[in-house]
Order: sequence, then C-alpha cells, then structure tokens
Amino acid sequence: MSEATTLARVIVRQIVEAGITDVVLAPGSRNAPLSIAFYQAEQAGLIQLHVKIDERGAAFFALGLTKVTGRPVPVICTSGTAVANFHPAVLEASHSNAPLLLLTADRPARLRRTGANQTTEQARIFGKAVRYFADVSGPEFPMELPFNSLQSGPVHLNVQFEEPLIGEADTSWLDQIKIAEPKVFTRKAPGTFHTKSTRGLLVIGHDRGGLSQESVEKFANELGWPVIAEDPLSFKDAIAHASVFLTSPKIRSEVKPDTVVIIGRTTLSRSINASIAQARKTIVIDPRMATVDQDRSADQKFVALPNLQVVPADLDWMATWKKLGERAAKVVAELSTWSEETFARDIAAALPAGASLFIASSRPIRDLEGFAKPRQGVEVFANRGLAGIDGNISTALGIASRSEKTFAVLGDLAFLHDVSALSHTGNPDLRLFVIDNNGGGIFSTLPQAGVDGFEKIFGTPHGRDIQAIAKAFGVNASKVSTNAELSQAIAAPVKGFEIVVVQVPSRQENGDYLKSIYAKMESL
Repeated sequence: MSEATTLARVIVRQIVEAGITDVVLAPGSRNAPLSIAFYQAEQAGLIQLHVKIDERGAAFFALGLTKVTGRPVPVICTSGTAVANFHPAVLEASHSNAPLLLLTADRPARLRRTGANQTTEQARIFGKAVRYFADVSGPEFPMELPFNSLQSGPVHLNVQFEEPLIGEADTSWLDQIKIAEPKVFTRKAPGTFHTKSTRGLLVIGHDRGGLSQESVEKFANELGWPVIAEDPLSFKDAIAHASVFLTSPKIRSEVKPDTVVIIGRTTLSRSINASIAQARKTIVIDPRMATVDQDRSADQKFVALPNLQVVPADLDWMATWKKLGERAAKVVAELSTWSEETFARDIAAALPAGASLFIASSRPIRDLEGFAKPRQGVEVFANRGLAGIDGNISTALGIASRSEKTFAVLGDLAFLHDVSALSHTGNPDLRLFVIDNNGGGIFSTLPQAGVDGFEKIFGTPHGRDIQAIAKAFGVNASKVSTNAELSQAIAAPVKGFEIVVVQVPSRQENGDYLKSIYAKMESL
C-alpha cells in the first residue's frame, strides 16, 4: 500500500462519512490518489463524482452545487497552475460564505524551490480568502478534516503526495462506512432590534446575506415595512420596480425613509443606495460581517436576523410606496419595444413554478431587479459575492446538475469568458439564454458612455456568432429576436442542455431606451 493511497483514502472516507454528496474533479497526475479513491467511492454508491477538464470551470461548477444543495462540495485538482485556476471561484465563495472544500494535490515540500516540474508555492496561495488552511503530508495523519470551518466559507487542504501515486485496487476500505446526517451549525444569539420609527424601509440584497428566503420573509412580515428586493422573484410582496422609479430625485425626496434595514448588501442600483443614504438611521443584517465584511458601517449591525420590537408603520407611508409601485408597474407593462428590459420583464413572468434561475452579473441582473414583476415560485441564484462575469456557465451547470428544470441568463461577454465550459457539460436540463448586444452593454448605461475610445476600451465588440460557437461544441442552439419568439422558447419543456441567443438592439439604442424609461418615472 502506497503512502499516497492511504492518505487519499483517509480524506475520502471522512468526506463521505460527513454526509457530503457531490465531489468535483479536475483530472491530473499528482491528484491521482484522490481521483481513484473518489471513483471507488462513487462505484460503491457513496458519492457522485463530477469530472471537469478545466480547473476554473470545475471550481465554479462546485460553487453552483453548493448553492443548490446547501452542502459543502470538495473540488480537487493537480499541482501547479491548476491550483491558481481555482482562485476566482475561491474569492467568490469567500465573499458569499460558500462552503467549498479545496483539495489541491502537491509534490512533497522538499521539492519546492528546487526547479522540480509543476512545483510552486501552493501553501497559503489563497491568502485570507479561505477560513482554514493546512499543508498536509502523510505523517501528519490521522487528522480530522475541518468541516466546522466550512460553515463560514472555503477551506483549503494542500495535500502532499509522495510517489508511488498508485496503490492496490482493493476497495475493502469502503466497507462499513457510516454516513452521518449533514451538520446543522449553531449561530450566535440574534440580539434585538428596537425602533419607534413609523417610516422605515426594508431593503433585501440579492443573496440575502446567505440567509434563507423563508427566514427573511418571516422577518419582513413581522417588521411590516415596505420591502425593496434586489431579487423580486423571491419576494412577491416587494414594491414593484423600485430601482427604476427611485432614479427620480423628486420621488426619492418624497419617500425619504427615517430608518432603513438592509439585509445582505445592495450592490445593483445607484438609485437604491441613494435612497438608503437619505435615511437618518441604517441597520445592517449580514452574517458576512463576521468574516469578510467586518468594516461595514451602520448605526446597528447584526450577523443574524434579530428579534423585533417595532411599532406599526404609518398608513400613509405604506400607501405611498404601494401607489408608486403600482404606477411604475403600469409603465413597465406598457413597454412594447423589443429590448433587454422587456426580455427581463417577460422571462421573469413566464418562468414556470418550481424552476431554478441563474442570473449573471452586469446588465442581466440589474434588468431583472428593475423590470421583473414581484412573484414567487422560482429559486434564484447569482454570483454576487464579487459579482464577476467569470465562471457563469459553469456555475449554472452546477446548479442544473441538481435541479429539475433550470434557466440561466448571461450576457454575451460572460458567455465568451466561460465558453470552455461547453467542452464538458454532460446533459443537464438547462436552457441558457445569452443576450447578444455585441459587447459590454452595461457600459452604455454608466458614466463611461461616450468617452473618447469608448468602443475599444469599454464596448469591446466581439463580432462572434454565438449560435455557431455553441453548435461547434455540439450544443443545440437557436435565436430569438421578438417577444413572441421568446414566449415560445420559455414555454417549451426543458430537456437537456440548450442555448438560446437573444438578439437585441445595439448597446447605444438600449442605453437611450433605458434613459427614456427613467424619464417616464418622473411623472408618476
């Protein structure tokens, strides 16, 4: 029995016994002991092994799995640059407290800085982005894996494997494994929020700070204040289209809140943050303040939903917010121009109950916030830890691997950024909509619009046929360019993996159209 095989089996056994159900593997040589041990565990029906050829995509796929299962997911790679390719997903996991267990294979420490092949300084390569790190070699075992640390974010085990890497094929080490129920981590005492404010506002960030939708909804009902939700598909009682009508300074001044409670972080709309800034008092509720956001500023801060001692909201205050939402909803419902905004409105309304939706950063998630009518029945996911456009296809594939019917919406640059994920997708039930405006559409709605050199350094037109690219990877692909075609595309049963290219007007046209919608809000 090789030392490497023994070490790998100790690690795998603990992972299986901890109740972990999914593992993601990027193949290589130095991680062969773990690859073989996990394969044996899968053959015994103890775990599901997902193999992805690209380490960056593998880590984002694992991130998607953590989102949809709520459980830790190990992701394994070989030594060298493979480890560095985990870093984007590790940062996203760190800023969203996602439980990624990073198992990076390494050569023995004595080979570092000697010119040995595929050997670099992997120890602490992720710096402060992980909650726990160990540089593991054979003699250090047996040890208990740090599962408790995963409750607040990623954990990194750098595992040194001595040759020989291949041991005997015996599988008796899997006999009599006892799988535990997944741990339920205890949280700190929540504390109490006291207020006599009758003109308060509750703002819910897109990922709710990692708190469950049910717990946040219960808190909102007890609080009894108007609700603005960056994810309107999860909170049916939220004020409709608040991020759109609050672009009006006049309206913001009319609904200036006395107190604002913020759950998670508000990262999407300047209009929402401008409204928050008017408040006399702000309260932040976000578990990440215990890990990565310790310097958040607020009059009161909680890392868990507090108990409430509040008075009833002012009835005129509530009526004003409701009226603004209803009037904005009428404007949005009457929009008839085929655009990114009407796409967001229509797909949000048409998604079937029980569906999962992954929404990419940049314009798509902002359009969903602004133009979707509040509803429930759809489980919504997004990478809002650092809000990057990298790894979005891979994350959506990870979610789809554990969901019955999944939809995803990406911009064209996010699609191209992670196009390598199409090389090894499997066949999940996933319909992926790619909004094609030939470049970085969000910049046409930001202050950069119109600066000298805009197209080259911000617009970045790619000129690529996304439908042809998808088909080159063997993926079914189609195009839509009208609201009627979109309705048909959404209504069709989700069977297997397919891509729908959403052909929309130019970035400049969209920027101008968005401004015209904002102008209509001035007269609400």
